[in-house]
Amino acid sequence: MRIVFLGTPSFAVPSLDALVKAGHKVVAVYTQPDRPKGRGNQVAQSPIKIAALEYGLPVLQPERIRRPESVEGLRVLEPELMIVVGYGQIIPQNIIDLPRHGILNVHGSLLPKYRGAAPIQWAIANGEEVTGVTTMQIDAGLDTGDMLLKSETSIGPNETASELGTRLALMGAASLLQTIEDLQAGRLRPEKQNNEEATFAPILKKTDGEVDWQQSAHEIYNRFRGFTPWPGAYTVFREMPLGLSAMRPTDSKGLSSGVLATDRKRLLVGCGGGTALELLEVQPAGKKRMSGESWVNGYKLKDGEKLGPNE
Repeated sequence: MRIVFLGTPSFAVPSLDALVKAGHKVVAVYTQPDRPKGRGNQVAQSPIKIAALEYGLPVLQPERIRRPESVEGLRVLEPELMIVVGYGQIIPQNIIDLPRHGILNVHGSLLPKYRGAAPIQWAIANGEEVTGVTTMQIDAGLDTGDMLLKSETSIGPNETASELGTRLALMGAASLLQTIEDLQAGRLRPEKQNNEEATFAPILKKTDGEVDWQQSAHEIYNRFRGFTPWPGAYTVFREMPLGLSAMRPTDSKGLSSGVLATDRKRLLVGCGGGTALELLEVQPAGKKRMSGESWVNGYKLKDGEKLGPNE
């Protein structure tokens, strides 16, 4: 079967690996154009481009796949099946209609929950205890196509988005191979999504990482896990940004929201509902990460000082 693969992030790499190692004929790989990245603003290749080049696969990087020249390029490839894993562009109907077997997608949630660009991050941030992957048949909507296979897993109480993403990527690759096998054998039983049960997982913004100290310690901790590595968690101290690199909920000390305190060399901060977090590691603006104890010693914390913007 002639397959065209469309993907960009590291989440997509195990799926491409699985296709190649299973002997499927991947005739081309589409990924997002190289973009400037990091503090040095150096142009970086996507994880999928790096993997595809290692396999010697043709790589195409159109700015907009819906443009006529890109659609015609896909038509010339004569794909029997297309696979999308985190490509980063909406696929229009005239492309969906090209392959005889349609387009399969590997999505990092149990649809119809967490449709959108960041399902893994928002599942953790919202305190979900169970998630999974869904293979689906792509239509012209946003993750609204018919579901094919689902695989479920528990979310660890301290698991971050990057850690969970690694696990789900491998699960997704296995589900993809099974879906293709079932497709070839005529065993697929597509299931319509219940739109009334749908939730949305929008693309993350830098502001999602700003901590609201009125939330409970567990709510803040869940968002911290969900938004690791990006946008992370941050706040303000003495009107300067302060990154929060490691934390954990701890016994309440009766602290008001945002108020800092020390206890046996531990750095504590009050949260909503009388709860508290221990800040294990912080990163002041322009400095390296340091332990909470080192930060307190260096900044000579005063009684009653708070985190967060001045009211």
